[in-house]
Amino acid sequence: MTTRTTAPGTAEVELAIGGMTCASCAARIEKKLNRMDGVTATVNYATEKAKVTYQDADVSVQDLIATVEATGYTAHEPPPPATAAEARGGGEARDGQQDGDGHDDELRSLRQRLTTAVVLSVPVVAMAMVPALQFTYWQWLSLTLAAPVVTYAAWPFHRAAWTNARHGAATMDTLISVGTGAAFLWSLWALFFGTAGMPGMTHPFELTIARTDGAGNIYLEAAAGVTAFILAGRYFEARSKRKAGAALRALMELGAKEVTVLRGGREVRVPTAELQVGDRFLVRPGEKIATDGTVVEGTSAVDASMLTGESVPVEVGVGDSVTGATLNAGGRLVVEATRVGADTQLARMARLVEDAQNGKAAAQRLADRISAVFVPVVIGLAVATLGFWLGNGSGLTAAFTAAVAVLIIACPCALGLATPTALMVGTGRGAQLGILIKGPEVLETTRRVDTIVLDKTGTVTTGRMTLLGVHAAASTSEEEVLRLAGALEHASEHPVAQAVAAGAADRVGTLPVPEDFANVAGLGVQGVVEGHAVLVGREKLLAEWAIELPVELARAKSAAEAAGRTAIAVAWDGEARAVLEVADAVKDSSAEAIRRLRELGLTPMLLTGDNRAVAEAVAAEVGIDPEHVIAEVMPEDKVDVVKRLQTEGRSVAMVGDGVNDAAALAQADLGLAMGTGTDAAIEAGDLTLVRGDLRVTADAIRLARRTLGTIRSNLFWAFAYNVAALPLAAAGLLNPMIAGAAMAFSSVFVVGNSLRLRGFRPAA
Repeated sequence: MTTRTTAPGTAEVELAIGGMTCASCAARIEKKLNRMDGVTATVNYATEKAKVTYQDADVSVQDLIATVEATGYTAHEPPPPATAAEARGGGEARDGQQDGDGHDDELRSLRQRLTTAVVLSVPVVAMAMVPALQFTYWQWLSLTLAAPVVTYAAWPFHRAAWTNARHGAATMDTLISVGTGAAFLWSLWALFFGTAGMPGMTHPFELTIARTDGAGNIYLEAAAGVTAFILAGRYFEARSKRKAGAALRALMELGAKEVTVLRGGREVRVPTAELQVGDRFLVRPGEKIATDGTVVEGTSAVDASMLTGESVPVEVGVGDSVTGATLNAGGRLVVEATRVGADTQLARMARLVEDAQNGKAAAQRLADRISAVFVPVVIGLAVATLGFWLGNGSGLTAAFTAAVAVLIIACPCALGLATPTALMVGTGRGAQLGILIKGPEVLETTRRVDTIVLDKTGTVTTGRMTLLGVHAAASTSEEEVLRLAGALEHASEHPVAQAVAAGAADRVGTLPVPEDFANVAGLGVQGVVEGHAVLVGREKLLAEWAIELPVELARAKSAAEAAGRTAIAVAWDGEARAVLEVADAVKDSSAEAIRRLRELGLTPMLLTGDNRAVAEAVAAEVGIDPEHVIAEVMPEDKVDVVKRLQTEGRSVAMVGDGVNDAAALAQADLGLAMGTGTDAAIEAGDLTLVRGDLRVTADAIRLARRTLGTIRSNLFWAFAYNVAALPLAAAGLLNPMIAGAAMAFSSVFVVGNSLRLRGFRPAA
């Protein structure tokens, strides 16, 4: 269930909202819900969900749904992402619909209407604008082609306008519906009752200002063209909204799908969803742990970096707790399940992401904000124009001509291109540079951000253990240390051992094969290599063989640990020979990236689940101030850190790549996900950086800001052309060819302005 009890007498529910067409719809629903006694609601247009807190003694969920439906929209409780299977298929929603199918149906319908509009409107516009194409009876062919566009293709606008009108509201849908409807109906009148339907009628291309009675003018190209342009914008918007719930699905996909359960002394393979609390299950090396539990048999190293951000694998043994979806990197484990299904840490993180997404203020689309004033003014002006000319004794035809001209010139042809063209060019250029921008809402945020929080593991650093240093005793060569230690570590599956083996192989080439090998749980490895009895591991392992580190090696070990690195002791033939340093290496590009982010006016901060010594060492290496280092935080704390920064008045950008970052990415004002990370992080972010190069972060913010600036200038000029021509239309002086030419020029200008984004270049 999505209903949760919070404070005594208070409940919280999440509703899936249907029928919204713009951000003002979300605002209207939110306003209606908040008028109910004891109700606090936030409606998110991007995710199409409402998060509602209410007094359950006074209000029921059905009351909330009824209020939404009375406002003209639909509402129901979506099913929770309880299992991976449900997440993959989107378990059955209420009313027998599936969440994914609903989005697919919406996209399919929009695509069909857009295809219809484009195919049919192109010849209509061509015939109206090119006199050479105006053969005898061309106007009737235009009517035949334009009718399906204005009725079938534009139906979503008419339906939304009717819904808005029933509730006393006007949006861009209202203006589009009224403008295209007026143009079409006036064209019908001119064709059937005026002179426009006469054989041989033409639209001469004359750029003159003269008063006409409108009986010979048709506006079918305006009605059809506007519909096609606006539908294109809606289609690309719907495509970006389709992935609103993908972060949750990606989180649930991380869990193991099947598990080996021990029942009656036998191993039985079952789906993870069938696990019960108390079941004991087997986890082999390389397998994911199916659910949260306690180790009852075996020892191993568990890679929990996907959930905790801790780069060094955690050693676990009998009695230790393990978390579902983490990776068993070492030995065989038997685990007793302590939490299953919606109670696991993974499921709780999914709820964190969901809460963070729904907690965001709905991004108000710039065009909708302007239309809140522009639409009522234009409709009022059209009515005033009609009344003025009727009262002036100019006749019904002239009065209607002027009023309809006002609606037609105000109908935003270029506005339909302003956002989608800039977004398409900007996102296309971004894709070439490895930057994926999710939608126009993201762009508005990039201009405001002043603080950028960087996850350490996998973002600032490589995210994998690397051999960084070798300290050999005076009597031993570095090459010999690497050959013997690397050979023994190569036989181990432990990630730290693999880092040593890989580093040794890179530096000395082919490694010998151990003649004997044994893993010492929690301490390291031992064996025989080239006739030498070799020990590689913790200092405690050497102590068990009565071997002490000499002063110089003990000093090297202390220095390595002070810098936050893992120190590994190496000994053979009863003598300590070396100390190896292993750590998560900082990416070569990170320091340069921090410098570029500062140049954009951002304050970089380092946020990590690692210990403070590691975090401060990394921060010093890349140029982040020590006071801006936040270490030893759990996933829940990462969200709280972002919230705390936001309450301090900061606009926060977050860069991360792990599951542990997903909720924080969703909570941040701007989430930037490294494409080399997990699907959960990528889907929770607003911008995805395909490459693992942190320098792309600065380029992404620059490109997003440039794209937003282009959209703003497009919107300005799209409205400027309309506003400048409105007085001419109201005065009855607007020649239809001038209107068509102005509309075409404004569209060409918007497209040309958007194409300038193709010249965007990354910083040198």
